[in-house]
Amino acid sequence: MLKKQYSIIMNKIFKYSLWLLLPLFFACSEEGLEDSGKGTLSGKVVTNGDNLPLENVKIETSPASNTVFTDAEGNFTIANIQSGEYSVSAQLEGYTTAFKAANVQNGQTSNVVFELKKSTANNQPPTVPQLISPAENEVLANIEVVFIWSSSDPDEDEVTYTLELRNDVNNDVEIFEDITDTLYVHSPLMYGAKYFWQVTADDGINTPVNSLVSSFTVQAAPADNRILFARNTNGNLVIYSSDEEGNEFQLTSSVENSFRPRRNVAANKIAFFKTQGAYTDIYTMNRDGSGVTKVTTATKPNGFNLSEINFCWPHNSDQIYFPSFDKLYRINSNSQGLQLVYQTPDGSLISEVDVNVQFNMIALKTNNINGYDVKIFVTNLSGEHQYDILTGVDGAASGLHISADGQKILYSYDISGFQSAEYRRMQSRIFLYEVAGGTATDISGDTPSGTNDLDPRFSPNEAFVIFTNTSNDGISQKDIYMLEINSSNNSRTLIHNNAEMADWK
Repeated sequence: MLKKQYSIIMNKIFKYSLWLLLPLFFACSEEGLEDSGKGTLSGKVVTNGDNLPLENVKIETSPASNTVFTDAEGNFTIANIQSGEYSVSAQLEGYTTAFKAANVQNGQTSNVVFELKKSTANNQPPTVPQLISPAENEVLANIEVVFIWSSSDPDEDEVTYTLELRNDVNNDVEIFEDITDTLYVHSPLMYGAKYFWQVTADDGINTPVNSLVSSFTVQAAPADNRILFARNTNGNLVIYSSDEEGNEFQLTSSVENSFRPRRNVAANKIAFFKTQGAYTDIYTMNRDGSGVTKVTTATKPNGFNLSEINFCWPHNSDQIYFPSFDKLYRINSNSQGLQLVYQTPDGSLISEVDVNVQFNMIALKTNNINGYDVKIFVTNLSGEHQYDILTGVDGAASGLHISADGQKILYSYDISGFQSAEYRRMQSRIFLYEVAGGTATDISGDTPSGTNDLDPRFSPNEAFVIFTNTSNDGISQKDIYMLEINSSNNSRTLIHNNAEMADWK
């Protein structure tokens, strides 16, 4: 009985004590939550790789808090979030969901940055490239080809292309990778070869897709094209050859600046200027445009204006003569044996040169730094002055060519005497200088008003002159004409449109 009463009393004491302790327990618990505090979670969401901000990305946390979305700059903020460890997710349609860990501390701002990758789950490959140019079985009339194809990507992914090129002459396989455009220019090709080409499109996600194989042929190299000239193509001068009927053949690439061609008949090669970077050098090539070889090295052609200077490769010599400011040099076509031939005594610049080795003649044109104060004269091969042709005149002059017998010299001169900082010529005409009589005759005939006749050259039989005619505005198209020297009316015939710097041998 006593035990039972004792048990009842003890239960009542426990229950009473428990009720007394409950307020204290909850008070302690509430004090612990307040100590953990609240902070701020902020961040930014960008694309993987190029770091472009992503808008409207859904940001959630685990344990759960507020759900927010990024703004136009890719930024987000969750304020008054309970302190603690969180897993933060970033979700946007078309991108793979990303997760970041964050530790939010009382009264502080925690930052996270997401770089979302595009989802590839439903990504489609690029369309099969359709080969456009050259067309199937097309015959090209030059050694440069412009490949054109079409392809697109349904998901607008960045696509790179690989071009594979084979031929039926050898086992070479040329592969051009990481092309970002649907156009690709390639040179040189082999004359007479048949080529096969294929394009592969790769978006970096799906399996690359291949086009069909297409073929084209390069025509055989012309063996009898005797006329050379340069043509302006997309800002570059490109060298062509043609026959007397006007059939043209491209010899140099349109992505390089090549000009002022000079053919050496004995060597059966062509010398020309080519610009690479800041430098212009003399190169040689075969008559079909192959076998390009650099001739000049440390000492380079130069003058007051590179487009206004020329060089000479005499037909019965292996030495090329070229100006470099106030000096005239000669160098073997194999780039050996550089020699100083002549230096102007007054520091004037040499711009034009022609050489007749058989008759021990060098014709030179000099001028000041602006292209004026012109002198045209003849020295011997040792650089000793012989006689003057043109001196003490105002205006510009250009183009020198000595006849085969050394008795005539062609040049052009602006009879207006006009001079300007832009080196503009107003009325340039062609003159034929007779060495025996020391007289110069205007042979331009009826030059169209407002135009200039420039860069005259003898035809192989020296009965005609081939030259450039252009408007005196200095910016219009240049064309090549031919006129008969002893004709009563000096009538002119158009040979090539958009062409200049002719040579005919």
